[in-house]
Amino acid sequence: MRFFKRTLLFLLVVFVLPASASLAWWAVQERPGSWRSADWSASGVLPAPAGDPQAAVYVMAARTGGMKGALSVHSWLVLKRANASGYDRYDKVGWGSPVRRNAYPADGRWYSNTPYVVTAIKGEEAERLIPQVEAAIASYPFSQRGDYGLWPGPNSNSFTAHVLRTVADLDIALPPTAVGRDYRPGIFAFDHAPDWSDVHVSFGGLAGFAAGLRSGFELQFLGLVAGLDIRNPALKVPGFGRVELWPSATAGEKVTPST
Repeated sequence: MRFFKRTLLFLLVVFVLPASASLAWWAVQERPGSWRSADWSASGVLPAPAGDPQAAVYVMAARTGGMKGALSVHSWLVLKRANASGYDRYDKVGWGSPVRRNAYPADGRWYSNTPYVVTAIKGEEAERLIPQVEAAIASYPFSQRGDYGLWPGPNSNSFTAHVLRTVADLDIALPPTAVGRDYRPGIFAFDHAPDWSDVHVSFGGLAGFAAGLRSGFELQFLGLVAGLDIRNPALKVPGFGRVELWPSATAGEKVTPST
């Protein structure tokens, strides 16, 4: 009984209270009443393709709509080959054929929420990775009509996470607010990075943990994530995402923002 009470207290303090605070904060934010009234236009976050001749791979995210936005972002992928005149954007959505190409502007707002760049890889490295990313998109197992589950998945974040796991050289994890990123089919799933630098255990996407260079240390409960990023020091707080412990330097063309 004592263990049960301590477990409940732990879940309350680590997951329920932060998520409730985020819900309260989000409830007083101004936001559109429906997808019809939302702004889906280009945000200007990405450079104009004609002015940036380098190849590029972007992972992007923005808070999603309704009260879901208190706890989760929507994520997507943007690709551009060298000297290309435009971007190619790939999302998974909850209607029709779920995996979409260029259904929205590359850096379009999502339910009026301005996106941010989770990571950016440019130049020769991006050119090398683009075929791998395209192959990972094509191999996504939940790409048919009906292959969408809002919670615990497979949803938009499950799709992006699949690509990031498949193309290990992208070397990035989705934000802790990307609910659905830790979904794995089945009651129990275990997987790891090819070099064992990251390991993941999932119980139907409802609970689990991750540990490694990419994930740091994470506990997952009902799609929420709490933990510690060691490589780029930050706390991972349910609903609020990353809370930077101190500014961290990034190297080369790869950028990992603190949001």
